[in-house]
Amino acid sequence: MRDGRYLDIDEDDVRVRARGGSRPRTRKRPKHENARLGFVTAVNRGRYQCLVGDLSVVAMKARELGRGSIVVGDIVALVGDLSGRPGTLARIVRVEKRSSVLRRTADDTDPVERVIVANADQMVIVTALADPDPQPRFIDRCLVAAYEAGLDPLLCLTKSDLASPDALLDIYAPLGLRWVVTRRDGDLSALREQLMGRISVLVGPSGVGKSTLVNLLVPEARRAVGDVNVVTGRGRHTSTSAVALPIGAPASAESVERLHAAREGRIDRSELDYGWIIDTPGVRSFGLAHVTPDDLLAAFPDLDDAVADCPDHCSHLGDGCALDEWLARGELNPARVTSFRRLLASREGELER
Repeated sequence: MRDGRYLDIDEDDVRVRARGGSRPRTRKRPKHENARLGFVTAVNRGRYQCLVGDLSVVAMKARELGRGSIVVGDIVALVGDLSGRPGTLARIVRVEKRSSVLRRTADDTDPVERVIVANADQMVIVTALADPDPQPRFIDRCLVAAYEAGLDPLLCLTKSDLASPDALLDIYAPLGLRWVVTRRDGDLSALREQLMGRISVLVGPSGVGKSTLVNLLVPEARRAVGDVNVVTGRGRHTSTSAVALPIGAPASAESVERLHAAREGRIDRSELDYGWIIDTPGVRSFGLAHVTPDDLLAAFPDLDDAVADCPDHCSHLGDGCALDEWLARGELNPARVTSFRRLLASREGELER
């Protein structure tokens, strides 16, 4: 300064503000060795309800996890406040390796996969026998998704007091598919038996009675129950988000661990008298853009022998396909072949569902 007040100051006395923050950027991430494992039971607007021990903890996702999705059924590692007290918030710092992933796309040409549920081992395909009418093609799509995800499918036919299940069961008899039939205000012991020792995801269109089943199996769930639109014949959406619920035992992370151990064969599944169900929002379509033609064929093992006679690189849609020869000889169920070919055509974007 001209008046001499700052003549004794040099560059070491001047504080320089670093650009972009004072800490250097690094690829290293904390290991969080002391993090506790939890089971994601619900997801709602960026908040994750997690079961840690026998406590329900609300958590957010750590920034270092990026944009990867966390879904119901995930096993995650958490740090922070794990007390479960109102107003507290933990942090998810790691997602453990998944044993299964159920995906779908918005439609058959959409390249974006949407993960619905993780770590389930059974898909319960819920469909009504009437009001609304059954949709075999939707069932076929669910079967394809189940086989692709490595889930055991179970067909659950509801409202048998309104219609007989025989015709629909005849269609799937060649698959050896497990099934249960229920009726309104009927006994659910057969369904409950199939759910024990498993983590099951319930999938089905709106209006088929899925939420009603959940409320009967887990009365404290109080899932919203809808009805069927008399104009469109379709159910109205009631459940808006997936939620995991225990059957036959109090909610605890230990029960989930034992179910995973049963799936891996480390303990006998018959020893477990409880299970978990994951109720999903009703869906009207099940896009299969992520599924290969071989995955589609896996859902139709009754067609295996016929397809083995097809020429190399057969599309199964045009001339020369051995499926037509087997159909002409009456050795295949026409409805099954029609469903298989419709799925193939729809997956290629050649046919509206």
